[in-house]
Amino acid sequence: MEKFIINGGTPLNGEVTISGAKNAALAIIPASILCRDVCRIENLPVSISDVNYMMKALRHIGAEVKFINESTIEVDSRHVSSYVISHDMTRYLRASYYFIGALLGRFGRARVAMPGGCYLGPRPIDQHIKGFELLGAKISVEDNAIVEANSGGLFGAPIYLDVVSVGATVNIMLAACRAEGQTIIENAAKEPHIVDLANFLNSMGADIRGAGTDTIKIRGVENLHGCTYSIIPDQIEAGTFMVAAAATGGDVLIKNVIPKHLESISTKLIECGAEVEEYDEAVKVSMKGRPGRCNIKTMPHPGFPTDMQPQFAVLLALAEGTSIVSESIWSNRFRYTEQLARMGANITVDGQIAMIHGVESLKGAPVRADDLRAGAAMIIAGLAASGTTEIEDILYIDRGYEHVVEKFSNIGGDIRRVTCKDPDSEIESAG
Repeated sequence: MEKFIINGGTPLNGEVTISGAKNAALAIIPASILCRDVCRIENLPVSISDVNYMMKALRHIGAEVKFINESTIEVDSRHVSSYVISHDMTRYLRASYYFIGALLGRFGRARVAMPGGCYLGPRPIDQHIKGFELLGAKISVEDNAIVEANSGGLFGAPIYLDVVSVGATVNIMLAACRAEGQTIIENAAKEPHIVDLANFLNSMGADIRGAGTDTIKIRGVENLHGCTYSIIPDQIEAGTFMVAAAATGGDVLIKNVIPKHLESISTKLIECGAEVEEYDEAVKVSMKGRPGRCNIKTMPHPGFPTDMQPQFAVLLALAEGTSIVSESIWSNRFRYTEQLARMGANITVDGQIAMIHGVESLKGAPVRADDLRAGAAMIIAGLAASGTTEIEDILYIDRGYEHVVEKFSNIGGDIRRVTCKDPDSEIESAG
């Protein structure tokens, strides 16, 4: 059992380099099995646990995964022979359902256990199933735990998503690129990692147009081939460091980013009084004095990302005035507010709306990471607070942030990872 210990109150200063995008990686890794060839994937955040679980799942179905360096792998999928992803491979991993689309495209069938990962509210896959059925697959769900998909052949079709769903958009793209004929996805998600997946698939020989808009057209091809591809930088990791710089009153240059992907975050930081300078592949964020209030509402891209909502709430907890945060994506995203309250934050939650009354300072306290982005918020709060903060359940943070201790330490954060005894194991041994 591990935890983070943070001694806060020091502004962050210096430079940090952002890793490859976790959400893009989790779509691109299963996509690699759509060809019977070798794919080299660069700028991959190989040290985060979600990516490691994905690579284990690849090996589980017969792919060979070779490490070229600390951010590059080669996936040889020529000998993939299984279409089954068991619960052991999925219980910690939400994005495991992408294997349904990839295996349908490869074999015309798939059997995949339902995903795990952070609990942010119900994760229905009805739009995924709708898309697969319109492509000609027959879908059954066993005991609400295993999805079985079978097809004698996939055929392109017009598909309208009832709600904007990143997961459904990805899954339909994976299956449709090997289907016969043309598939048109209407009301598609437009996130940067949707575009990155389309670019990866096109590098393999797929014919996908319109990614990044709400209409994606996919003309199926008979065969795909291997390729070399570099994943985009992680928008959410970059945003986390941007907010951390502002919340601590620091001055940080965040490198290896695509500033266009960060516009919604940059705009709100500027509204709060931060200075944001954009370069070709970097942004610099600094904050002098206490931040000002602002309101945010999470929306699908290009709106403010739900995955940045907890981190930004820390900044607003320190702002002058009252801010309102509206969450329109996940129903259970405000659990972290109980942890911030331990540190002196004044936040009132009513359903999907949080009212944040800014305080002058936070104080270190024992807290936990309720989920991945809540964990990132706790790190920012600990760095901004006076005194010592201990964060438990950091396994969630390891799901999405690569070398998080080293990166924050390099810009002046006093953060360390320690191993502590598991109290449950002590009780068992005493018994």
